Amino acid sequence: MNIMITGGQGFLEQRLAKYLLSQSTIPVDELTLIDVIEPLAPNNDPRVRCLAMDLRDSEGLHSLITPQTDAVFHLAAIVSSQAEQEPDLGYDVNFLATRHLLEVCRRNHPQLRFIFSSSLAVFGGVLPEEIQQNTAVTPQSTYGTQKAMCELLINDYIRKGFVDGLTVRLPTICVRPGKPNQAASSFVSSIIREPLHHQKAICPVSKELVLWLSSPDTVVANLAHALTLPALPKSDWNVINLPGISVRVRQMLEALAELKGQSILDLIDFSFDEKVNNIVASWPTKMDNSRALSLGFAVDADFATVIRQFITNNM
Repeated sequence: MNIMITGGQGFLEQRLAKYLLSQSTIPVDELTLIDVIEPLAPNNDPRVRCLAMDLRDSEGLHSLITPQTDAVFHLAAIVSSQAEQEPDLGYDVNFLATRHLLEVCRRNHPQLRFIFSSSLAVFGGVLPEEIQQNTAVTPQSTYGTQKAMCELLINDYIRKGFVDGLTVRLPTICVRPGKPNQAASSFVSSIIREPLHHQKAICPVSKELVLWLSSPDTVVANLAHALTLPALPKSDWNVINLPGISVRVRQMLEALAELKGQSILDLIDFSFDEKVNNIVASWPTKMDNSRALSLGFAVDADFATVIRQFITNNM
C-alpha cells in the first residue's frame, strides 16, 4: 500500500508510522510523511518519504496524491488552546487545509481511503450523561468548531462519492511522552509523566473533573484498524467515536500513587486555571463505545494499564 500521513513529525503520527511499517497485515510499499518541517523517517526505513509542506498551499499535493495512493491519514492540526488564541490560523490550518486536501483527493483519486482525526471537542455545553453515536455536535471552542466543520465537509464528500472517507473522534490521549504543548488537555499527560520522571507538574483543573481518555497504543491501533474497514454506506453518518474510558483527575492520581507510592503526588502543584478548566470541562465525560467495539476497535482496560504502558514504552 501507498499511504500518506499529514502532520508527520507529530508524536501520534510518528507512532502510527512505526506501527504501520511493522505490520504484516497492512503491507506498506511507500509511506509519505508531510509536515511544515521535514519529518524524520522512523528507523530510517527506506519505504518512508519525508517532505516539508504547508497544506494551506495545495499545489504540491497534486504530485503526491495519485491513482497509486491507497490512503491518507489527515492528522495535522493546530491544537485547542492555540486555535482559541489564534482563530484565523486555526481556521486556515484546521479547516481550509482540510478542504484543499480533500479537493486534491477528489480530483486525483476519489477511491482512496481518507481517514480524518476529529476530537471530542466537537461536543460542548449541556450534554447528555453519555454521548451517543448520533448526538449532535455542539462545540464550545474554536478548535471544536473547526473540527466539526471538517466532519460535516468530509461526510458530504463521502456522500457525493468524492472520497472513501471515515472520521474518527479521538479521546484525549494519555500518557503522551515529551514536553507539554499548547493543547488545553496537555496537563492530562504532564501530571503523570513529569512525576514519573521526578519532575514537578502543574494541575490546572479540579480534581473532580472527569476526562474521556485513551492510551497512545490503543489510539494508534484504532487508527490503523480504520484503514482495514470496508467502506460504510454513503448514506451513513461516517463518524466513529473511538472507544475510551472515563476517569476523574483524582482517580488518575490515585492510580499513580498506587503504582509508585503516595509521595509521588508531592511533585504535583494544584494551580487552578479557570480558562483551561472551562475548556476541558465542556468536553464529554462518557461516550457510548458499542458501535466502535462492534466494528473491531479496541479499548483500554483501566487507567493503571495506561500508566504501565507509558512506563514500559518510555522509561
